Amino acid sequence: MPHDAQPHHSQIEIERKYDVDAEAQHPQLVGVGAVAVQGEPQRHELVATYFDTTDLALARHHVAARVRRGGHDAGWHVKLPAEEGRTELHWELTDGDEPPAALREHLRDLIGDEPLVPIARVTNQRDSVVLQDAAGFEMAELTDDHVSSENLRSGGTQQWREWEVELLGGAPDSREGRTALLDGIEERLLAAGARPSASSSKLQRALGL
Repeated sequence: MPHDAQPHHSQIEIERKYDVDAEAQHPQLVGVGAVAVQGEPQRHELVATYFDTTDLALARHHVAARVRRGGHDAGWHVKLPAEEGRTELHWELTDGDEPPAALREHLRDLIGDEPLVPIARVTNQRDSVVLQDAAGFEMAELTDDHVSSENLRSGGTQQWREWEVELLGGAPDSREGRTALLDGIEERLLAAGARPSASSSKLQRALGL
């Protein structure tokens, strides 16, 4: 891969998603594992446009490419399957909605010379809460997402609400520990009325896949 196709940075994304009704209330998560502090909610408006080839070559390989505006991780993202969670690659935000050449080059083995076209747009009103241990290390983020999506291929629209739990840098350093933390959080979320999400991603739900 050419050097200029390398992402600006990358991370492993380990998360779980849940469907919730409009009246659901966040539970308290202090006491789950080493969680000692549940922060105050921070609100963001996120707008993501997803791209693929006209025959959805990326979706067939469980890969997503998007540009997100708003929030702390605005930019171009590619999400790839990984052994645990997903690998998320980041490129810096550009002014327009034309996928950067470096991102295209990174996906060349999947898309060849096919153009990447917009396939879905997802607007998300997000309230996020950070969970910390007693030493102040950030273990996980719980987000409350009010989502509106548009399928740019069919014109269909949807609205839904979901909770999402994503592990952060202070999460346990073993897979067993990470699973135990997620399981403990899940127990409280389910008791508060959440249900494991029927879709693995917002893009899948927007496209009806």
